[in-house]
Amino acid sequence: MSALLEVENLCIRYPSMGRLRATLTGAEREFDAVTGVSFTLQKGQTLGLVGESGSGKSTVARTLIGLKRAHSGTIRFDGRDITGAGAREYARLRREIAMMWQDPIGSLSPRLTIGSLVTEPLKIHGKSADMGKEATRLLEMVGLPAHFASRFPHQLSGGQARRVGVARALALDPRLVIADEPTAGLDMSVQAEVLNLLAEMQDRLGIAILVITHNLNVVRHITDRMAIMYLGRFVEQGPTDQIWQAPCHPYTEALLSANPEPDPDAAKARITLDGEMPSPRHRPDGCEFHGRCPRAQPMCSDQAPGVTQHAPDHIYTCHFPVCGN
Repeated sequence: MSALLEVENLCIRYPSMGRLRATLTGAEREFDAVTGVSFTLQKGQTLGLVGESGSGKSTVARTLIGLKRAHSGTIRFDGRDITGAGAREYARLRREIAMMWQDPIGSLSPRLTIGSLVTEPLKIHGKSADMGKEATRLLEMVGLPAHFASRFPHQLSGGQARRVGVARALALDPRLVIADEPTAGLDMSVQAEVLNLLAEMQDRLGIAILVITHNLNVVRHITDRMAIMYLGRFVEQGPTDQIWQAPCHPYTEALLSANPEPDPDAAKARITLDGEMPSPRHRPDGCEFHGRCPRAQPMCSDQAPGVTQHAPDHIYTCHFPVCGN
C-alpha cells in the first residue's frame, strides 16, 4: 500500500546571523534545525511526533504545509513531490492538508463570528455553498450547537475553541490533518473529549493525522506509530505499543519514565537526565545525546550511531540501546 505522506532525509535550516556578519566573520550563516528526518504516514493512520521543546517538531509541521522551505530532502504527498512547491500549488494542497494550531484562541480572528471562521476555508477556496448550512453542519459534526455560529472567539472556552479548530480543519474534507499540541491548556476531561473527537473523525472520514505533542498519554491513546525527536533528528521510530513496552533509545526510555502515573502508590523508577538539550547551532560530536545519556561510553563522543532495526518497522540510533539489540 502506497503511503499518503513520505518524507525522506528532510533538512530544514534557519539563519543564525545576517549575511554581512557571516561574511565578515567567516561563520556559517545558517544552521540545521532539522536534519535527516525520514518517515511515512499511511492513509487512515496516526503518527505522533514526540520530543522536548526546541527539538524541531513544529518546524517539521510548518514545512509540510509550506510555511517553511526545506533545505534538502524530499516530501511526497500521495506520490507527488511537493518539496519545491510554490505558493499556488500549496494553495491547492491546503485543500488536502489541514492544520490545527497549538493556540486554539489565538488562531481565531477576534473580529469574525464562529460561523464565519468555520466556513472561511470554503470561501477562500471558492466553494459554492450555503454558508449558513455549512456552518451548522460543521459545528454539529464536532459536537457544538448551531447557535454557536453567532458567537465570537472570546465567548468560547478552551475546549469549545479547540472544537472550532477541528471544524475549520475538516471544512474542506482534507486527507491529512496536522495537529500541533491538540490538548494543550485543556483540563483532563476536555482533553479526552478532543481526543475522542479526533478518533471519531478519523474513523468516519478515513483521514491521516500527524500529532505533535509533549503529552505522552495523548500519543499512547490515539497514535498507531510514534517518532521521538532529539535536536532535530529522529532517535527512535516505530509502532506505539512496541516502543511503549520496550523502548530502545535511552532518551525514549527517559521520556517514558517521566510520564505521570495515575496511581500514586505505583512504584516507578524515573530516569533523570542531566543538563539541557544543546543548541542545534553547536551540535556535539559523535552521538548528540551522549552528554546527557546515562549509558554513554567513550566511543559515543566520537562516533555518530547509525540506524539499527530492532523489529519490523522499529528503528533507533544508539550504540548501546536499552533493548540490548
